[in-house]
Amino acid sequence: MATKKYSKKAQEKIGEVMHEFKEGKLKSSSGDKVTDRKQAVAIGISEAKEAGLKVTKKKK
Repeated sequence: MATKKYSKKAQEKIGEVMHEFKEGKLKSSSGDKVTDRKQAVAIGISEAKEAGLKVTKKKK
């Protein structure tokens, strides 16, 4: 049985970031436009963590 990776609120936060990415409005910390999908997901997860939402830990 699969476990849930992210809380509902964390999924919404990541969804918002992906929407920005698709519109071409997402920028990295250096101010450059994000063009890589994986980087956009990483930014979403990072923002969810900062907001204190439930996000799984990275596998070692």
